[in-house]
Amino acid sequence: MASGAGACRVSEEGAQHNGSLSILLAEDDPTNQMITLLMLRKLGHDADLAVNGYEVLAALEYRSYDLVLMDIQMPEMDGIEATRIIRKRWPQGPRIVFVTACAYCKETCMNGGGDGFLAKPINMVELQAAIEHNS
Repeated sequence: MASGAGACRVSEEGAQHNGSLSILLAEDDPTNQMITLLMLRKLGHDADLAVNGYEVLAALEYRSYDLVLMDIQMPEMDGIEATRIIRKRWPQGPRIVFVTACAYCKETCMNGGGDGFLAKPINMVELQAAIEHNS
């Protein structure tokens, strides 16, 4: 598992091609990363990856995103804190959809600045709806 802002994986070209959105996946679990990235690819989108809130902020300094899929429980800086900083630093910034296994955390997430909520395990229909809501 990567740590610190230096481990952020941001593509040089960006994910926006063939009409797809620029998406940042903030997820620390390698299995969830792989599954979500595969689902996004099947839906016609590529995504950059961050494993904690610091990496999310570093990625947003580098480029703008249409959508951030934000896990709320990540090491070093969680998704709620990262979202608060994003909303202050980039008020017109990306749409943020919280992704969590904590199904009873929806209200906390939405009060934390989220634009949407997906419960883990993510299914393709809900992921597609979250993406289409952004376009």
